[in-house]
Amino acid sequence: TGEGAFKGKLSLFDKVMLTIYKIRTGVSLKTLVFFTRQLSTMFSAGLTIEKAISNLAKEEKNKKFQKVLKRISDDIKKGFSLSEAMEQHPGVFNPLYVSLVKAGEVSGTLHTVLDKLSIYLEKIDDTRRKVWSAMAYPIFILIFVLLVTWGLFYFVIPMFANVYESFNADLPGPTLLAITISDLIRHNIFYTFLVLVAVFFSVFLFYLSDKGRYIIDSFLLKIPVIGNLVKNSIMSKFARTFSILMAAGVPIMETLELSENVVQNAVVESAVRKARVMVKEGYSVAGAFKKTGIFPSTLLQLIATGEETGDMDKLLGNAAEFYEKLVDSVIDRLSSLIEPLLIILMAVFVGSIIVIIYLPVFNLGMAISSGMK
Repeated sequence: TGEGAFKGKLSLFDKVMLTIYKIRTGVSLKTLVFFTRQLSTMFSAGLTIEKAISNLAKEEKNKKFQKVLKRISDDIKKGFSLSEAMEQHPGVFNPLYVSLVKAGEVSGTLHTVLDKLSIYLEKIDDTRRKVWSAMAYPIFILIFVLLVTWGLFYFVIPMFANVYESFNADLPGPTLLAITISDLIRHNIFYTFLVLVAVFFSVFLFYLSDKGRYIIDSFLLKIPVIGNLVKNSIMSKFARTFSILMAAGVPIMETLELSENVVQNAVVESAVRKARVMVKEGYSVAGAFKKTGIFPSTLLQLIATGEETGDMDKLLGNAAEFYEKLVDSVIDRLSSLIEPLLIILMAVFVGSIIVIIYLPVFNLGMAISSGMK
């Protein structure tokens, strides 16, 4: 079964508990990259796996990860293989990592697999960081706008409301609505906070459900520019994962299952799952992927060529490089397009609220001007 099949059978409560477990037991990808590279170097230098991991455990500063490494070292002393010992810690070593280590153990090329695995993780981490850095600015602007809006409704609008009330001024509809919302926020601050928390957890639980995750992930892929960024990063990760698994000699059905589990997008996961069923029924890998309608033609052509020549791992490695360059290109476009657009939208949004606040003043000025004529 694989992690993907296992996840599909979990209840919503189980998924919440699994998420909490991963947060508590997981380590950063950067830490895992450094560990894998160090382990590869020590093993290549002639140290036994048990001795290498024992040494790394002593040097590890992350207490959670240090405990995991000590347990792995103890398990290896008891006769477990490295992959079997790592399998006991799914919050740290995912099925892909364990399968590659197992393939290296079986083929006697563990040092080579560990070296390739460290490069793979480094590339994945690099792409992930680029995507998040591109998303950071829009998120920052959104948070800034929300804080400014909250400040206007909590502090500024009440001041104007008091002034207008002292003059018994007739207020236009938009201004009345703004004052009403301001009163609701100020006089029900605790309930407002509870509503925001409830909305956050509702979205979180909705995303954990199979249907909710599919809807949100599908929406992400359709957002202009950002959708391209997300899809290209997914294709890069998928191609690189497929490549390293094929190079390690992992069977095609297991490769498909493990690749499905790492893309982290419900739409693409569903497509890979359907393709896996079709390959089992006799379709070629390229033919199965084409039928899903999700994968780009460039990737399909490289997979088809790889099937014919037997060089699928190399060609998919090239595909990963190609999509990583596309990610860089989209990030450059995002910087030149999104930043000024967000600033304009922020100015329009905040400016509209300010205009609504000042509407009675404008109306009063116009009334005085018309009365003087």
